[in-house]
Amino acid sequence: MSLIRQKLLRWYRKNQRDLPWRRTRDPYAVWVSEIMLQQTRVETAIPFYRRFLERFPDASSLAAASSDEVLKVWENLGYYSRARNLHEAAKIMESRHGGRLPETPEDLAALPGIGDYTAGAVGSIAFGRPVPAVDGNVRRVLARLYAIGDSVESGPGKSRLRALAAELVPQEDPGAFNQSLMDLGSRVCTPTLPRCPECPLANVCEAFHQGLQERLPVASPKKSLPSESAIAAVLLDRDGRFLVVRRPLQGFLGGLWKFPGGFLRPGEGLPEGLRRTVREETGLPVSVLMELASVNTVYSHFRLRLTAFRCRKRSGGIVPSAGPDCRWATFEEMNRLAFSKADRLLFPFLPVCRPRSPAG
Repeated sequence: MSLIRQKLLRWYRKNQRDLPWRRTRDPYAVWVSEIMLQQTRVETAIPFYRRFLERFPDASSLAAASSDEVLKVWENLGYYSRARNLHEAAKIMESRHGGRLPETPEDLAALPGIGDYTAGAVGSIAFGRPVPAVDGNVRRVLARLYAIGDSVESGPGKSRLRALAAELVPQEDPGAFNQSLMDLGSRVCTPTLPRCPECPLANVCEAFHQGLQERLPVASPKKSLPSESAIAAVLLDRDGRFLVVRRPLQGFLGGLWKFPGGFLRPGEGLPEGLRRTVREETGLPVSVLMELASVNTVYSHFRLRLTAFRCRKRSGGIVPSAGPDCRWATFEEMNRLAFSKADRLLFPFLPVCRPRSPAG
């Protein structure tokens, strides 16, 4: 164990990545970075991290913000439950912990959005606690280092890897050690074509000695992504404002704004589905006039094709007034709200719907 630690830390001190969250010991900043790095590549997270800390430099400023403000800063980073969890956790920190991130593993784990990995990463990096932090990169390194044949995604596989990581993490500078494992998995012990000649642990790696590095770790086969179809209605009032609605906080893309509409039912036609979903969502009966655009995007668990139609309110319906979850907004106002990537892709097609100003 000590030999592995020595080799890995020596390599890390020479080769560690220069990342903005490694230039601070502020627990709040470390926490924000670890939440962002859940399901997100480092290169993608960096500009969002900088922008988020510029807008919300501490837990107090984050707790005081509105959900719209938080989601707007997070817009396009995806997995929006992370932003909602950050916001909710900041409120808890403000009310129970004096605006500071709690240090104990129990208090950390009690915050929304913090699981075993994040609690371990924050605890070791920000507070120097000798606890493991096992992410995908670390699982891969350990599975090859010890030639573990169990699936790294299975219960027994995860338990075994966490136990090994707990044995390895040192009492002194555990944060650097955990980050060294992460960096090794990201830069050397990669999912495909691992660069074993460059690895500081090659001479103690069981998978390398047995020629199994390309076959490990064992993972469950990936399922193909299903495809879904959704529709959206572009409705304008007499002042040229667009009708937008806020998604339920606990649902898909919770808290983001969108155009009225929803998912199609099996066998349902586009206009039929649009009239149904708009009435269900806003109470408005609409006439479908013309198709504006179709856009495609991919989420973690399905592919989406979103088709937007120019619509008109039919007589008999009550136009929703401005409110927290349904409002008329100008194009400029919509640019200040947080929309999903798919809805945002419709924006270039909206100017054709806006009434033209009379010639002067």
